[in-house]
Amino acid sequence: MSSRFEKGMATRRTVLGDNHVDRVEANKEAFDEPFQTLITEGAWGTVWASDRVSMRDRSMLTLAILAAMGNFEEIPMHIRATANTGATKDDVLEAFLHVAIYAGVPRANHAIKLAKQTFVEMETETANK
Repeated sequence: MSSRFEKGMATRRTVLGDNHVDRVEANKEAFDEPFQTLITEGAWGTVWASDRVSMRDRSMLTLAILAAMGNFEEIPMHIRATANTGATKDDVLEAFLHVAIYAGVPRANHAIKLAKQTFVEMETETANK
């Protein structure tokens, strides 16, 4: 494996958590292995691993972009990642308020709905530990 892959995997585990990454790795097949390598090296080993933007700010940027583009399926995963990046509920709301103004109220509304559901799930999981 390349050093960028190794750095990406370490960053991915820091942000998303071992359980998530282990689950993805266990489900990886020959068909999607090139994609997993691409995102591990590119997204996690290059973009997320950069120290030019804090993990907190990168989390907020990612959530805002996902919502603005209508990529709602990824939002719960990145809401869960806020537990590791330092982005607070207030930070997430601010990111989605920007989405409402610059990308549309319906997209922000749906993103907020997903965030609320995911935060409740996270609180329930924490209480049950």
